[in-house]
Amino acid sequence: MAKRKIPHISIEPRPDGRWAVQKDGTQKASRVMDRKADAEARGRAQARREGAELVVKGRDGKIQRRDSHGGHDSPRRPG
Repeated sequence: MAKRKIPHISIEPRPDGRWAVQKDGTQKASRVMDRKADAEARGRAQARREGAELVVKGRDGKIQRRDSHGGHDSPRRPG
């Protein structure tokens, strides 16, 4: 059985110091915000609506955390 690809909503830093909320596979951010906390709240709401995984990146572009919002967590993955 083929695995279903889980959509991702990413919170990413921009060169101008703002934060983007962007769905994987798109070229443009759905929203660009001044504060990371605001971008996370917006991205989390979108991930819940779409049953997606929220991926939060730090200022250096590395993944800080992932939160699944669609029941896609592996049974072996803690949390």
